[in-house]
Amino acid sequence: MRYSPLFLILLIFACGPKHDVPITIEIHSNWEFRNVEDTVWHSANVPGNVFSDLLDNGLIEDPFIGNNEQQVQWVSETDWEYRTRFSLDEEALAHKHFQLNFEGLDTYASAYLNDSLILNSNNAFREWNVNIKRLLKPENELRILFERPSKFEAIEKAKLPYELPVGNRIFTRKAQFQYGWDWGPVLNTAGIWKPIKLTSWNDYKIEDVYLRDMQIDETNASFIIEISSVSGIEENLNYDIYVNDSIYAEYEEFPKANPENFNVVIENPKLWWPHNLGDPHLYDIKVIVKEGQRILDSALIQKGLRTINLVAEKDSIGQSFYFKVNGEPVFAKGANYIPQHSFQNKVSREDYDRLLNDVVKSNINMLRVWGGGIYEDDYFYKLCDEKGVLAWQDFMFACAMYPGDTDFLNNVKVEAQEQVKRLRNHASLALWCGNNENSEAWHRWGWQEGRSEAEKEEIWNNYLKLFDSLLPQIVNKYSDTDYWESSPKYGRGNPKYKTEGDAHDWWIWHDAYPFEHLEENVPRFMSEFGFQSFPSYEVIRYINQNDSIVIDSEEFINHQKHPRGFHLIEDYMQRDYPIPDKAEDYVYMSQLLQARGMSMGIRAQRRAKPYNMGTLYWQLNDCWPVVSWSSMDYFGNWKAMQYQMAHDFKNVIVSSHIENDTLNVYVVNDNLESVEDNLRVSIQDFDNKVLWKDSKQITVKPNSSEIKYQLPLAEVRFPKDEIYFDARFNYVDEHFFFVKPKDLKLKQGKFETQWVKMENGIKVIISSDTYQKDVFLSTKYKGWFHENFFDLYPGQRRWVYFLSDDPRLKEQKTIDDLKIISFNNFIR
Repeated sequence: MRYSPLFLILLIFACGPKHDVPITIEIHSNWEFRNVEDTVWHSANVPGNVFSDLLDNGLIEDPFIGNNEQQVQWVSETDWEYRTRFSLDEEALAHKHFQLNFEGLDTYASAYLNDSLILNSNNAFREWNVNIKRLLKPENELRILFERPSKFEAIEKAKLPYELPVGNRIFTRKAQFQYGWDWGPVLNTAGIWKPIKLTSWNDYKIEDVYLRDMQIDETNASFIIEISSVSGIEENLNYDIYVNDSIYAEYEEFPKANPENFNVVIENPKLWWPHNLGDPHLYDIKVIVKEGQRILDSALIQKGLRTINLVAEKDSIGQSFYFKVNGEPVFAKGANYIPQHSFQNKVSREDYDRLLNDVVKSNINMLRVWGGGIYEDDYFYKLCDEKGVLAWQDFMFACAMYPGDTDFLNNVKVEAQEQVKRLRNHASLALWCGNNENSEAWHRWGWQEGRSEAEKEEIWNNYLKLFDSLLPQIVNKYSDTDYWESSPKYGRGNPKYKTEGDAHDWWIWHDAYPFEHLEENVPRFMSEFGFQSFPSYEVIRYINQNDSIVIDSEEFINHQKHPRGFHLIEDYMQRDYPIPDKAEDYVYMSQLLQARGMSMGIRAQRRAKPYNMGTLYWQLNDCWPVVSWSSMDYFGNWKAMQYQMAHDFKNVIVSSHIENDTLNVYVVNDNLESVEDNLRVSIQDFDNKVLWKDSKQITVKPNSSEIKYQLPLAEVRFPKDEIYFDARFNYVDEHFFFVKPKDLKLKQGKFETQWVKMENGIKVIISSDTYQKDVFLSTKYKGWFHENFFDLYPGQRRWVYFLSDDPRLKEQKTIDDLKIISFNNFIR
């Protein structure tokens, strides 16, 4: 939801009645900050944080480079003060009401207006609204003192007769990943991380508009507009409701109430759908409130008309877990999303645009906003609405047991109420989840060892107070969205992880199980699994501040936060791939390894439809330059895995798998209508010679996965290391290899290139005289290859677009430093 500013009202009523609407200004100018023990003030940016401000003033080195992270830990153990001054003229001061709105203070802050204490805050996820009419003057000073979290955490820890797992972060309501994770640095921020706004009004102000109780049938969509307000007007008011700029209803002298409720029915509605199933259509719903002809306030909400339900029902197998949109089961294809930067103020709207555009290009239809990060910016959810990307929203609790005292629960209660209300109008919002892995950790990670029965009972009861009582009650009271207590319902320590609810399968990676494990162990809904790879050459150069690719320097090693990370990558690589000698090639091979392993899991889960109805891999993105599980690195570069996901997440895929000495060819169709085409299968060698082929006309039912062809392995009488199986259907092409990559007898060959200059980049046309596997294009220019890590047939001319706004390429007709390698280079 966004409130319409004054210009919108003037636009609609250019020749209309007078207005007396609330006025809001941002207090974002002229800020400065200091260490409380210093006398020198430095310029500051608001919204922002102390690390960014120190960096901008040249007072610390970039913590994302080399080992600098270790040199800035003192920042989090220091108290900081921010201040600014702002002016108000006599006309502004004449308003009856003034409210200072702090949208986000991180975290333990004392705010002073003209030397009067107006606020003590203790939650970075809450808004803080203070009525300040009596304190305002023509010239005003706003000052905010931020105290180090460790001081307050020590006080809360001392109140408990026992220690809770994972350290003191559990006592502070702020982004948990800032305390360090196995993919993120320890950079515990402080500061004004969201806007501060001053709102003034006279007689009436809309507080909230909620579009609730959505009902959809074959011809109509109906809902209720619920308006909450603060009002000093005793008389009945008038309400004008617009749908897409057309007047829907005018209510004159509407009986006074709070909240005010209005029924809306839209005939023959255009429904909102996830982007791969239909149009994510949005309606503009406007409400204008008037006293007579005097406009008091207005609101504008973009709303998609849809129903979303989580279906988690007991069945003959265990318990289902899938989402229905507008009554249709939807296979969730997506990823876990973490904050895009350790410092949220560094994430621009352009960054959100780029990331969500990449999500759509990758055929992703769901993102899980992970519980150790932040409740995301409004713009993130706006883009999800517009692009048809479902949002699974965790509450911000992760991998821990939290306190259950009254003060903590009351603090969280307000946090949850505010966040649920803020996000509830978004069409993309599919689920509220209580926490990430807390239940699994308590039951399976050894956290109960050495504790008394009374202690264990108290800790678990506190868990239930929060996640089984408080949070579901708030979600149920303030929204129409479903709630799920904890993700996963069962982890890998419980055999039920394959039959009930959602699952996190970390047998892969943490327990070093082979990738084939994913093909044999498919849950009802996979909400986490993953494997690491190295980032792009650009990120490695940035970490080391060196043009050479170095992956064994002390500086680079600091950017691998998993204690066994490098070892596990090499262990898996030895199983399936050759081990390159050069660092540059090792980076390339690690990405092939990640892409292949993750693809094996995702394709197995899609083949198992409808037993399995969703796969969300860990993880989409990074918050800093790092070796991690991400499919896109810190600079947004696509790893091999991201290109693979774009293929694996298409609505229609062909996926072949050996079962009982037979190659079964599945066709998976996520569309809501059937697909008919010719299925063409063949066996070919690496010289493009067709050794065997067949075809058949098939129809694939809507929303299904079916075996559409079977080939007994006994009939494959060719050297399996010199061939591949090719299957084509509905413009989809799949290559299946009968042996591991390292055992393929690929041939060496050269690449030929041709160039075509484009307005937004350069097109390169690539060909070769032999089958080239996993062709990788790289350059130091900034941009994006629309295809990469692809297979190239002998004689095929592959057109690859390099989309770039790099000014260095503006006058060039070629990419002068283009490097092309393939997996063939490593077969001896």
